[in-house]
Amino acid sequence: MSRLRVFNTLGQKKEAFKPLKEGEVCMYMCGVTVYDNCHLGHGRAYVSFDVIRRYLEYSGYKVTYVQNFTDIDDKIIKKAQEENKTTGDVARIYTEKYFSVMDRLNVKRASSYPKATEHIDEMVGAVKKLIKNGFAYEIDGDVYFRVKSCPSYGKLSGRKLEGMRAGARVEVDRRKYDPLDFALWKKAKEGEPFWPSPWGNGRPGWHIECSVMSAKYLGDVFDIHGGGIDLIFPHHENEMAQAYGISGKRLANYWLHNGFITIDKEKMSKSLKNFFTLEDIFKRYEPEVVRYFLVSTHYRSPLDFNEEKLKEARTSLDSLYQTFRQVEEIQKMGSAKIGSFLPGKQFREAMDNDFNTSGALGIMHELSGDINQSVNRWYKEKKGGREILEKCELLKEWGDVLGIFFKKEKIEDSVDVQKFIAEREKARKDKDWKKSDEIRKKLQEMGVIIEDTPAGTRWYVQKN
Repeated sequence: MSRLRVFNTLGQKKEAFKPLKEGEVCMYMCGVTVYDNCHLGHGRAYVSFDVIRRYLEYSGYKVTYVQNFTDIDDKIIKKAQEENKTTGDVARIYTEKYFSVMDRLNVKRASSYPKATEHIDEMVGAVKKLIKNGFAYEIDGDVYFRVKSCPSYGKLSGRKLEGMRAGARVEVDRRKYDPLDFALWKKAKEGEPFWPSPWGNGRPGWHIECSVMSAKYLGDVFDIHGGGIDLIFPHHENEMAQAYGISGKRLANYWLHNGFITIDKEKMSKSLKNFFTLEDIFKRYEPEVVRYFLVSTHYRSPLDFNEEKLKEARTSLDSLYQTFRQVEEIQKMGSAKIGSFLPGKQFREAMDNDFNTSGALGIMHELSGDINQSVNRWYKEKKGGREILEKCELLKEWGDVLGIFFKKEKIEDSVDVQKFIAEREKARKDKDWKKSDEIRKKLQEMGVIIEDTPAGTRWYVQKN
């Protein structure tokens, strides 16, 4: 196992990572509310925790990764009313859209995807227990959590009760004992979906959903709880408080949060109308380029979105692919077979330092440069082929940890490409440079880039 250290929001410091059960990690990630298309901020969050999951698996852990879907919510109800659909239809449509864009970003599927509407009975049971334990109260069909009953409230976010005000997702209700008390169960309004409960027809509050589903699939205490930094308060703070009221435990030992996406240094948000959906971004940039961009900055740091950085990501990614293409030429010329992998100490050191993907990419580019130099020496001396192949395989292995190198370069009319290349080589042999240049230009129009090497002409598809 690795010497991994992670920054734990609960305590605001880096800590040695030690799972509850040796060799296994249980991990919960707050999922999307399925009422709209996923934007770049969603991509940042789920790619970040996908890398964390991948590195834990690379380090030898068996990872159980659970991610929920909030499929009943005020926003879903509003969307359904606007589009004359059922809430179930809206949730289904946007759940499918979520999988579509995340699959294109090479985000691995979770071990399970529990949905809020499939766990109503467990949520009702949890609310009943909170009332019984003195942490909640009912008023006219609504049930609220009594914040002041939880002595550790504010520990995760570093806030003190005296200075708190009702958060953005805490509804103001004069009936509540305290403005900070938040809804566990909401009384049904006319025309809204509802489920029966001891307090009348209604639906669960947002926070109780995650407390119940994470505990059901991973236990009262599990290893890692993840989410965006915007979820620390009130959502994750409230999850912890509910868990304390239900089981007397803190739900998760390590709380990890990814940073914001900013647009020209301002937080991306729908209210500012400066957000980009992943579908729109994919029209201009390949998903692999977007993923590279997302992992190029440490997951906890703010990530500023702009065109230049995406172009840089494309160039950097293509430079790594160029290394693979060079090594493929050596393989075609009969180099030694691949031997055992190199240890990759520096890469592990970067990732063990709170999943430092930026540092890891730097190590990957250093290795890529080393491979390129070795390839140039190989052409002169015909030595070191085995070492080159080992390093190339190591580079691909690291790429898999970061979730890159999943774009397969191919073109439908590859037969025509080979025909044009053969014609161009003949033209070059005949010193017909005009025809050679015309064929190169024709290939470029097809999106094909050709390079003349000591091993002959090679080609690849130009990335968007």
